[in-house]
Amino acid sequence: MATILTYTSATLTLPDALPLDSGLALDGVEVAYETYGELAADKGNAILICHALTGDQYVANPHPITGKPGWWSRTVGPGKPIDTDRFHVICANVIGSCMGSTGPASLAPDGQPFGMRFPVITIRDMVRAQVALLDALGIECLHAVVGGSMGGMQALSFAANFGERTQRVLAIATTARHSAQNIAFHEVGRQAIMADPNWQGGAYYATGRAPDAGLAVARMAAHITYLSEAGLTDKFGRRLQDRDSKSFGFDADFQVESYLRYQGISFTNRFDANSYLYITRAMDYFDLAEEHGGRLADAFARTSARFCLISFDTDWLYPTAESRNIVHALNAVAAPVSFVELSAPYGHDSFLLDVPAQDRVIKGFLE
Repeated sequence: MATILTYTSATLTLPDALPLDSGLALDGVEVAYETYGELAADKGNAILICHALTGDQYVANPHPITGKPGWWSRTVGPGKPIDTDRFHVICANVIGSCMGSTGPASLAPDGQPFGMRFPVITIRDMVRAQVALLDALGIECLHAVVGGSMGGMQALSFAANFGERTQRVLAIATTARHSAQNIAFHEVGRQAIMADPNWQGGAYYATGRAPDAGLAVARMAAHITYLSEAGLTDKFGRRLQDRDSKSFGFDADFQVESYLRYQGISFTNRFDANSYLYITRAMDYFDLAEEHGGRLADAFARTSARFCLISFDTDWLYPTAESRNIVHALNAVAAPVSFVELSAPYGHDSFLLDVPAQDRVIKGFLE
């Protein structure tokens, strides 16, 4: 019988400086995180969930700013595919973000926000911070590390760099490297932010003016990549928004225009523009093969973890071919791996939405 969801919210200051791939180091790094469910006496039931680009630690708990349910509340909780009656779930806000972990909006040693003085970070840097959190919590080996999209990148990086620290790796709708097309979409978003006069070179925190217009456009462009053409057509088609005929102007005539504008504007209420710059850059730099001598298989040569890869047939941002490349690399080092392509109409966002087949795969793999 399922119980009530129990959780804790906390922030940990890492005791040691965090080394970065850039060659720099960050002192006094704070990691904001939430936990769900009870940690077993032997600490062997811990699952680390890694969030996506615009996600956060509120995986199953209502978001404190928007009030909306946690971004994976349909998957994480008592009796759900990631069952908090059985597992102790940890989800940390990545460094560089804006929901409590150290990022561009955090105060630098001089007492002023870092802004663009914040060092450029990588996916591996994010994972280093998560491992440091696990060390502080006394968790030596996870039952599993799980993530979708950028969270899947973190899960793969965790396996490649700290393979002895997890028994299972579940990577959903993800890739082992960002393609030129992926980088191109991110660059459009970054340029939209930096072209906004209110960006002010990233030093906007104390001015009362933020680059909300640029951030909204960045979100609109990115959001298109998360959806499928069939899904957009089914949901919106060419239907007009609150009118019977075209305006012959530049208001939001079409429902899809109104939807994207809403997505963009609402995003600015919960996310920091500089964090968007830094995290998208970290994703663009991600290339597991490059990090391990140019051969993807070598990234997984030193882990004994079991892997599961899930892709979706309508995901054109990280299509199934990307997951197959990872599976082939795992096969090359005889790593135990299962793989499934699921059918869903929602595009890349399918991993966040109601796909019962995904629920079954997650539940079966974790058990």
